[in-house]
Amino acid sequence: MTKAGSLVTLSVPNHVPVAKGTLRSLIRSAGLTVDEFLAVLH
Repeated sequence: MTKAGSLVTLSVPNHVPVAKGTLRSLIRSAGLTVDEFLAVLH
C-alpha cells in the first residue's frame, strides 16, 4: 500500500488474525485514519 508524499516502512505481522490494537497502531503509524484505511481496502 502506498500513500502519495509519504515514505514509511512498517513491519506487518505474518499471522491471522492480526490483533485489533496492532492493526490500529499500524494504521496510525502509516499516517492514515481508520476510515482512510478502510476506503483503500475496499
